[in-house]
Amino acid sequence: MGAQRPYKLAKYFPLFGWEPVVLVAKLPGKSPDGIRIIETDYRDIVSSVKSKFGFNSHKGLHEQLKIQESKNFDYSTWKSKMIKFVREVIAFPDNFIGWYNYAIDSASDLLVREKVDAMISTSYPVTAHLIASKLKKKYRIPWIADFRDLWTQNHYVNKYKLIKYIERRLELKTLSDADVLVTAHPLVNVLQRLHKSKKILCITNGYDVDDFPEIQVKLTDKFTITYTGKLYNGKRDPSMLFKAVEELINEKKIKKELTEIRFFGCNEKWLIDEIKKYNLEGVVTVNGIIPREEALKKQRESQILLILRWDNKNEEGIFPGKVFEYFGAKRPIIAVGSGGVIKDILEKTNAGKFAENEFALKNILFEYYREFIETGKVKYRGNINTEKYKYDSITRKYSEVLNELV
Repeated sequence: MGAQRPYKLAKYFPLFGWEPVVLVAKLPGKSPDGIRIIETDYRDIVSSVKSKFGFNSHKGLHEQLKIQESKNFDYSTWKSKMIKFVREVIAFPDNFIGWYNYAIDSASDLLVREKVDAMISTSYPVTAHLIASKLKKKYRIPWIADFRDLWTQNHYVNKYKLIKYIERRLELKTLSDADVLVTAHPLVNVLQRLHKSKKILCITNGYDVDDFPEIQVKLTDKFTITYTGKLYNGKRDPSMLFKAVEELINEKKIKKELTEIRFFGCNEKWLIDEIKKYNLEGVVTVNGIIPREEALKKQRESQILLILRWDNKNEEGIFPGKVFEYFGAKRPIIAVGSGGVIKDILEKTNAGKFAENEFALKNILFEYYREFIETGKVKYRGNINTEKYKYDSITRKYSEVLNELV
């Protein structure tokens, strides 16, 4: 999901007079047509250290040391704490630090041969900002530091206090030369508290109409609720949904055999336990990672699309990237958990409903289910406000920022 923002910006920049050159670590698969890409070598630091000490570089240490990973994994055992600390030290500031030298060398080769008018670094990984900072100092190129999620202010990341202190100093030093900071979330005030003198803008993620062709997709025959993406060890917690569905089935308000909840992109053991806890075997299916094109099709054929929010105050300022993708799918959305900006955007676009508690969720589910039974489908009612989140519109905003820098 994180790759979509830089990819779509690169795709649409030429419409606004900007020719993108994308610097990336070497990846499997075919590069996108029409975009100039420079691929570099890359060293996986964590895998290298695992191999050096006799571990399988392709498996997690928790699995190899037979440490049980559960919902809301909290690093409670001394082994877990030790693994976490060592990993934070080795992979500082993130797992992609092994890309740094290769990226600097490849970018420098380009910059001595060609004139580059501006530079965007986008994170995660934050190593991208370290690279951009080095290039800025050496070549004096106007630089935008783009944050799909915040750096040390990211509430999803829980590092040891000493590591976090050192990393915050690194963030301040690294971004001191950036001309503009851009956040994909309405978190300008949060970012401004740390970077007081910086120009900071919010330019959200979006969706690409080309990913959602006008060809009609047949909707599912069941009352299907679909979630695509990770669950982050239960921070995206479906238990409220499971409980609401179980109660509606027991109250005979919805039929078990007509109801289906599908997860794509996650396959965590604790989720299987939750399904059993709420007696939803045969209703909930858990699927692993599938190709992006297939995931988009699953969204378009679903009666309902699901967004799960972490029960955390800081979550209220975060737009999950999938909400914009769901706009493209044009299927009704149910968002469960903390409100804030997600509640606001659903109300403004009329693209779905927000449920902050189980009572509200049961009412929304029953209302949609009744419409499904009566008409054979749940109607999408999103309005024209979703269109401002198309990636051509998002790229236009970004181009205006670039134009001001050169």
